[in-house]
Amino acid sequence: MLNAKLLKLPTAAQQHHHEHHQIVVGVRGQAELSIDGSGACLDTWKACLVPTEARHDYCGDQQNHVLVINVDPFCAALSTPLHSDYDKLMRLFEKPRTVQMDNRIQGLVQFAAGEFDRSPDNRALHQHLAASILHCMAERIVDRPPVSSNRNSLNPEDIRRYIVGNLHRKITVQDLAGVACLSVSRFHEIFRQVTGTTPHQFLLQTRLDQAVGLLSSTSLSVSEISYRTGFSSQSALTNALRKHRGITPSRLQLNEHVA
Repeated sequence: MLNAKLLKLPTAAQQHHHEHHQIVVGVRGQAELSIDGSGACLDTWKACLVPTEARHDYCGDQQNHVLVINVDPFCAALSTPLHSDYDKLMRLFEKPRTVQMDNRIQGLVQFAAGEFDRSPDNRALHQHLAASILHCMAERIVDRPPVSSNRNSLNPEDIRRYIVGNLHRKITVQDLAGVACLSVSRFHEIFRQVTGTTPHQFLLQTRLDQAVGLLSSTSLSVSEISYRTGFSSQSALTNALRKHRGITPSRLQLNEHVA
């Protein structure tokens, strides 16, 4: 029904189309996808759904890694209306779209990416993890009502850019609320509604994303990287990576040296 792989998109833009549906999920860094002329910025909180035959351009920054899930459009779940999953899965590929992942599915994607790295030849494991991501996305698109837009709506990308620009210092929820021009209580409410996670968790995950990128692409010491990404110490960064990503700084640096 499907296959999946973890890969790095080229920094120079390329274009293609294919005879299968595809989900492209941000794992690290940033990437750009333009599907039938509609552009999207892909980071660690976004996924692009690409229907079969949709022509798309793609490229990424030096740190980017994406999880690509290819889905056979002729499998029973997508071609047989009587199949129990038909209505749910067909909704995924009705049109090209970019979806915002909540904290649970983002955590699942990061876990899956770690398992892909840990067991690069275990195709059965890859397929099961990819199927889990596929169905979780389908559940959310079908069942979760859209967030209504109002004067208090906010863009998580604005918050992420602020965090990245101030990584080395302490950032409070009050600081983030100020970026959105909201009170702290209202910011908590709207932010959780829009992203499915808390501002604190979003801040932590953004710091971890940047730390993983530096560990994987530079020769900086773990101590220096922990300072640059706002962790109080090298051990604080190590503990956070182990708890939330299931990996250690030394493992990330080893993978970079091997590559």
